[in-house]
Amino acid sequence: MAVYEHLYGAYEGDSHSAWSRFLVIPRYALREVFKSKLLVTIFILCFIYPLVATILVYLHHNANALALLQINVRELLPIDASFFLTFVQVQCAFAFILTVLVAPPLISRDLSNNALPLYLCRPLSRAEYVLGKMAVVMFLLSLVTWIPGLLIFFFQASLAGLAWLWANLWMIQAIFSSSMVWIILLALLSLAVSSFLKWRVVASGALLGMFFVPTAFGEIVNNLFLTRWGHLISLWATIKSIWRGLFGLFERQTGSIRGKVTNPIYDEQFFDIALLEPPLWVSWLVIAGICAVCVWLLARKVRAYEVIK
Repeated sequence: MAVYEHLYGAYEGDSHSAWSRFLVIPRYALREVFKSKLLVTIFILCFIYPLVATILVYLHHNANALALLQINVRELLPIDASFFLTFVQVQCAFAFILTVLVAPPLISRDLSNNALPLYLCRPLSRAEYVLGKMAVVMFLLSLVTWIPGLLIFFFQASLAGLAWLWANLWMIQAIFSSSMVWIILLALLSLAVSSFLKWRVVASGALLGMFFVPTAFGEIVNNLFLTRWGHLISLWATIKSIWRGLFGLFERQTGSIRGKVTNPIYDEQFFDIALLEPPLWVSWLVIAGICAVCVWLLARKVRAYEVIK
C-alpha cells in the first residue's frame, strides 16, 4: 500500500527470539513427514525392540511372571553393558532406515524449486537453515535411540535399586553419547547427499551405497591382507568400534589366523597372525573427518544463489 495513506500498522503478534528462529523449519517439515502413512508405520515399528527390552527387564525382577512362563532367570539376557550396547546397535539400525526415508528431500526439494533465496532473504542465516534441517533428523532419531534407551535404563534402576544405579551410572553417558555420534553423522551425511542430488530416489540409493559398498570393500581388504584395518573403510564397522569403546567392551585383538611355511631344510613351521582392530582414536578421527567434509560440502552448496559459468 502507499506510504502516504498511513494505513499500515506495526506487527502485533508474538515475537520470537533470534536463537529459536530455526525451529520454524523443523516444525513444518515434521508435519510433512508424519503425513506419510509409510513413514508413520516404520516409525511405530522402531519401538518394537524397546518394548521387548522393557519386557526382559521386567521379567528379571518378577518371579511370578517367570514361574508362569516357566522360564529360568539364567536363560534371560543379563542387564549389563552388553545388553544396552545391543539395544543401541539395533535402534541405530532402525534410525538409519528412518534417515534414508526422511532426509534425502529436505534440502534437495528447496534446491530444485529455487527456494533457498526465500529462506535466506529473511533473518535466517545459512547455519540456522542447516541447523533447522538437521533438527528434523535429530529429533526423529532421538525418539528411537537414546530416549527409549535412557527410559529402559531408569526402569531397570527402579527395579534393581540404588546400588545398581550407582554402579552403572556411567552407562547414561554411554547410551547418550553413542546414540548422538550416530545421529550427528547420519544428519550431516544425509544433508550433504541431499544438497548434491536433487532426485529423492538417487539420494536414498547413494546414502545406502555409502554404507554397504565400503563395508564389502573393507572385508575384501581384511581378507587379502589378513588385517582388521579395512574396517576403517566401513562406516558401520567404525561406529561399532566407537560404541564398544564407550561401553567399555572394546578389544583390539579380535582373533588370530594360523599359517604355515614349508621350508625344504626344516619341517613345516606354523605361525599365528594376530588380528588387531584399529585404535579407538583412529575410529574417532575417521568419523570426525567425515563430519568435517560434510560441513564443508554444505557450506559450499547451501547458498542463496548459484553462479553458473
